[in-house]
Amino acid sequence: MRTLCASTLIGEFFVIGFAGLVAMKDPDLSMATVWTVSGVAMVFCLLLCGMITRPGGVQLGWALQVALIASGFVVPTMFFLGAVFAALWWASVHFGRKVEEAKARFAAQAEAGAGAGGKVA
Repeated sequence: MRTLCASTLIGEFFVIGFAGLVAMKDPDLSMATVWTVSGVAMVFCLLLCGMITRPGGVQLGWALQVALIASGFVVPTMFFLGAVFAALWWASVHFGRKVEEAKARFAAQAEAGAGAGGKVA
């Protein structure tokens, strides 16, 4: 799960950076505000890559997805991109957990086979 979720977060890192570039063109927003918000969100993406397997990591990822969708109020394209990344996040979590379960089953079978003196191919 960690690899899939981290890949999604790295993609979001770049999308947030590009959204910051687009938001800079809004005359109502100061450059400092745009880059403070974008920078914090980008750093949060990177930190979250290492926190995925810790308690609350997935929930923080969902909070980031909500914030990404909400950023559509500043950069309208982000409504679409945020929804796409929320779907990717769901898929990363869902299928990542399935892969972990399959790995655990395989390891248990391999251990049971090795413990019984049998060979595992």
